[in-house]
Amino acid sequence: MRIDCKHVWEHISAYIDGEVDEHLRAEIDSHLETCEICSAVLDSTRNVVILMADERVFKLPAGFSERLHAHIERELEEPSR
Repeated sequence: MRIDCKHVWEHISAYIDGEVDEHLRAEIDSHLETCEICSAVLDSTRNVVILMADERVFKLPAGFSERLHAHIERELEEPSR
């Protein structure tokens, strides 16, 4: 079975944390080799994890959270690429 972007996004945090089984990790690795979008999502998510571990505080622009959630919802609603 070949996984799609939605499946990768659903498991991206567990993938980064090393909490997915070997089979799923291999499927995600295979998908990431050919999908620039998911590779960018992985890099971005890793960057967020690094920033969250940083002790500095960042102020987000007004409405950022709402725009982010709306964007994620639109991406998840689109048919698989």
